[in-house]
Amino acid sequence: MPKSKGAVTGTLIVVLGDQLDLSSAALAHVDKTRDVVVMVEAAEESTHVWSSKVRTALFLSAMRHFRDTLISAGFRVHYRALDTHADATLADGWRAAIAEFAPEWACCVAPGDLRVTAALESTFGADAVPLEILADTHFLCSDAEFRAWAGKNKSLRMEFFYRMMRQKHGVLMAGDAPEGGQWNYDAENRKSFGKSGPQNVPLPPSFPTDAITREVFALVEEKFPTHPGNLAHFNWPITAAQAEQALDDFIRRRLSGFGDHQDAMWTTLVFGWHSLLSSSLNLKLLHPMRVIEKAEAAYRDGRCDLASAEGFIRQVLGWREFMRGVYFLDMPGMKTANHFGHTNPLPKWYWTGQTQMNCMRHAIGQTLEHGYAHHIQRLMVTGMFGVTAQLLPQALCDWYLAGYVDAIEWVELPNTAGMALFANGGRFTSKPYVASGAYIKRMSNYCEGCHYKPDVKTGARACPMTTLYWNFLDTHIKTFSANPRTALMAKNLTRMSDEDRAAIRTEAQRMLANLDAL
Repeated sequence: MPKSKGAVTGTLIVVLGDQLDLSSAALAHVDKTRDVVVMVEAAEESTHVWSSKVRTALFLSAMRHFRDTLISAGFRVHYRALDTHADATLADGWRAAIAEFAPEWACCVAPGDLRVTAALESTFGADAVPLEILADTHFLCSDAEFRAWAGKNKSLRMEFFYRMMRQKHGVLMAGDAPEGGQWNYDAENRKSFGKSGPQNVPLPPSFPTDAITREVFALVEEKFPTHPGNLAHFNWPITAAQAEQALDDFIRRRLSGFGDHQDAMWTTLVFGWHSLLSSSLNLKLLHPMRVIEKAEAAYRDGRCDLASAEGFIRQVLGWREFMRGVYFLDMPGMKTANHFGHTNPLPKWYWTGQTQMNCMRHAIGQTLEHGYAHHIQRLMVTGMFGVTAQLLPQALCDWYLAGYVDAIEWVELPNTAGMALFANGGRFTSKPYVASGAYIKRMSNYCEGCHYKPDVKTGARACPMTTLYWNFLDTHIKTFSANPRTALMAKNLTRMSDEDRAAIRTEAQRMLANLDAL
């Protein structure tokens, strides 16, 4: 144990950047006269993946505001800011805190990234400080409960987990039966906008940029000047009060329109009727049960229909909890999974949006400006291209982790490696999510004015989404034919002549050899 420079500390309480919750288990039994909360800003957290400026700014601003909340609540806080301490890694900051305070004990809520867990255990173990890693009570399904549900199944299905969670927590239930007589209204939530486009879309609330956030902006520009994205449109909740305001605004003004068009896309539409609450939930500025209860109350009060309420609640109570359970169940193998053996490097335009593909340009451009894209833009645009372009899964997973304000590994990796890229071979999805440019044309106006044509498979105007889709089917025709959910896709391919299939393969190889030029 290093010699203390000050009074002996009882417990060193480690609070991570995504644990900004006063009801955290780590803060539940604090002796405010002896215990010290340590928070560390570390450069590595923005460089282990090339974190966008928006994502970095959100984390740092939210952390600094939570620091002030802790101080106002009477906690002793040791905050190691990048512009005052310049810790390269979290471990550097923790070691410095150990040296300064000589704690008898340390504790931390379980991280949502096993990389951080390993750093915690290594750092405190090396300094012989007993470390207790506490269960994360923010979530509605514990690790043990999820493992018991998963059992020894080779494949997992979110729908059945979601039904279990509805029953356990009594959400949208009518006695023992689901409200409305069915569990899932997803089929009603896939409408396109039609030729007229989105109409009367309420704008999300605006959050003023205060002095702390402005300081963070300057710090990000100084420390990470070459990182992707910009801060011109930054408008994310950075306190619990702002997160509550965002929740109230969504329930009051957008939940009623959420269901119908949650999958639709449009060039002039960034946020639509989506909740924009995932970053607040994942930073733990909001508790998921509060979000769920408010959405259910809106349905029961007649402020939104059942399809909208159920579709939104499914994302929070079902998918979010399921992703976390799968992450801790299947790591570390999920991190290196590569079912199809894809090896192509990430095209450079993923970091700039400068591509001739209009759909990719808009989805990526939006990501760089706002740190945000909704689930279909991630799954069926940037992710789908990753599968059919045979991109190395780990490269695209890192891109998602770097780019989105709500990205923490526990939620990002299963969504990307497991669902968008099928890298784990269908552990919890029954098919790869792939489609031709016709899907994007149906669900958006992205194809209007695009250099490529969604119905053209070969030649100078061939749509990469279309050509690479058919090539992907051709490559994996046996697998697609054997799966009832994809057999029709395979059958459509076999209706093509041998000459057309050969031409598609040739065109696809040309594209795959020149991905940066698309």
